[in-house]
Amino acid sequence: MWRKAIATAAATRFGALHHPWRTIARPHSTTASPSAAVDSVILRSLKEHYLDVQKMNPPPKINPPSPFTVVQGSLDGNGPALKRIFGREEITISVMRMANIIPGDGGEDDDADDTNQLFLHLDVAKPGQKESLHFLCALYPDALGIHSVSLRKIADLSSSRDVLSTYNGPVFEDLDETMRDAFHNYLEERGVSESLFPFLRAWLYVKDHRNLLRWFKSVGTFINENKKVKDS
Repeated sequence: MWRKAIATAAATRFGALHHPWRTIARPHSTTASPSAAVDSVILRSLKEHYLDVQKMNPPPKINPPSPFTVVQGSLDGNGPALKRIFGREEITISVMRMANIIPGDGGEDDDADDTNQLFLHLDVAKPGQKESLHFLCALYPDALGIHSVSLRKIADLSSSRDVLSTYNGPVFEDLDETMRDAFHNYLEERGVSESLFPFLRAWLYVKDHRNLLRWFKSVGTFINENKKVKDS
């Protein structure tokens, strides 16, 4: 999605701004070193892309379905996006695009599919328990599919490496229909369904926008500092 948006955005030039690349001029001297010229090209391109992305309009603000609430600071971190209390349980939901888990084949429909397939890590924790019930789910505009159900140590949930390396339980489709239906009902009772899709898709758009701007700026800062050392 982002690569298409950037490719089609107008490459409008702006004057000096308060960004780390504002002092970089176009290389014109034949005495400039090849390395300095490369740095200047990178910085100029980073600035142009930064400005293009900055002009993108965010989606309309959408509130999560009640009683879910947004985790404070989640747009700038790597933790859960949503949480809620259900009786004595605390439910947290982390989300990413399915394309980040299973890359597409580069077909024309990949960008459209990126926005319609989300991947959820959902945890149900209880007071005094060292483990939570962990669901891996696929979320679509009109459906929620469960991939696996497992028990996870709560201390390990912040580590994606632990999540990927830990046994996820049997393949969900290998369970009998009665058990599969029961787990779907378990999530529905807790408000976890396709009704979360519009908010989580908009939330990911805003998060990606922030991350992309932060990436252009931080890489520009690094390159610019490197150039200063070379020029000194």
